[in-house]
Amino acid sequence: MPAHLSRRLTGKTRSHEANRDLGYLLAFMAGAVNAGGYLAVAQYTSHMTGIVSLMADNVALGRMGLVLGGLCSLVAFIGGAACTAILVNYARRRALHSEYAAPLMLEAVLLMTFGVVGAGIAADQGMAAAVTVLLLCFLMGLQNAVITKVSGAVIRTTHVTGIATDLGIELGKLMYRTRPDDGLPPVVASRDRLVVLATLLALFFGGGVIGAFGFKIAGYVATVPLAALLVLAAVVPIHDDIAGWLRRLRG
Repeated sequence: MPAHLSRRLTGKTRSHEANRDLGYLLAFMAGAVNAGGYLAVAQYTSHMTGIVSLMADNVALGRMGLVLGGLCSLVAFIGGAACTAILVNYARRRALHSEYAAPLMLEAVLLMTFGVVGAGIAADQGMAAAVTVLLLCFLMGLQNAVITKVSGAVIRTTHVTGIATDLGIELGKLMYRTRPDDGLPPVVASRDRLVVLATLLALFFGGGVIGAFGFKIAGYVATVPLAALLVLAAVVPIHDDIAGWLRRLRG
């Protein structure tokens, strides 16, 4: 990935277009990790609505062990989001280039770890599988918080409920016919937002298909190319910070 593209995607200088393109990349990543992770541990790890609802069902059914497991997944997701906030605010207060790149690099390292140690997970579907669920929930919280902070909560990438809702709202505006004589402002859909939302939805689905096929064909190692893609997106702003630190050290 060219250096200027990495800086554009994950550098501290932001634009609407850069936020949109980063959202596209992360929607694809979320779909791939979520679908591939399901094949690995039989649980979706970005869908906190479903996890909380399942916890409520299990309370009613008296399955308190499963309630505890769901609670741990929720806490892991929240912890990932909190980790992003810490990294972003730390970098922002020190005027670093990597305020958004650092959480994504951490996600890449953890995702790479998941891919490399996958054989051990496959051999032990007990504790190792449970830890994997928590790791993937943490990753999804980490990633969702990055794009939330970057875009001011306009774009989210780890679940499609909000995307589908916003898409439906814009489609409703597009189909609504305003009476010209009612004296009220016209109802106007944002065609640019329609395109962005539809693209996010399509990329999440496409990432899911590729992640599922990748895991089916190659197993856990299929996560390694996904991690490498995140490294390419995040490495240049981090390099810029390291280079600046070395210059100050020498000078």
